[in-house]
Amino acid sequence: MKRSMKIIIILSIIAILVLLLILICNIIINKKSESFLYDNTNDIPQCKVGLLLGTSKLLKNGNENLYFLYRIDAAVDLYKSGKIQYIVASGDNNSIEDNEPLDMKNALLEQGIPDSVIYLDYAGFRTFDSVIRIHEIFGQSKYIIISQKFHNQRAIYIAQRKGMTAYGYNAQDVSAYYGFKTNIREKLARVKVFTDLLFNKQPKFLGETIEIGK
Repeated sequence: MKRSMKIIIILSIIAILVLLLILICNIIINKKSESFLYDNTNDIPQCKVGLLLGTSKLLKNGNENLYFLYRIDAAVDLYKSGKIQYIVASGDNNSIEDNEPLDMKNALLEQGIPDSVIYLDYAGFRTFDSVIRIHEIFGQSKYIIISQKFHNQRAIYIAQRKGMTAYGYNAQDVSAYYGFKTNIREKLARVKVFTDLLFNKQPKFLGETIEIGK
């Protein structure tokens, strides 16, 4: 009985520490990014490039992914308002059926964005990779990140820690029910940010530099 009680106490302490860690990581990221987030094009500073963070076009059940649709709308708004001149669509291209950068490009073209202003980053396997590659590969140290607010917060914090200035243009969010699983994963992803920074994690791929607007 005593042994069982000790185990329960130890597991409870571990659970509390894990929750505290998650809470602290989220508080830090929210605080550091709050003054760099924008909900409308009138207020956000003008930058040469917008970094459009990728997600799948379709859900596993075959339905349209609202996160994808709303990010495309946000990127179009920024471009047409003159706040950005170019768009880097960064995401995963793990299969022919699920090529995030290409899907984003096609969606942007359908909205009237010129092909000449769209650049594709096929090695944006994670947000961490996308943020580092926009500097190392595409030469940008000041830019606008385009995604939902929770995602922008994390990306902005990574950019800050890597010496970049990033603003976040918040795409329309989804309902709490629709985004429940994503929000849970986001809490854990924010803890991963700190371990990546602590151990100086590098993107999976870098490669040759690409000059935007050449």
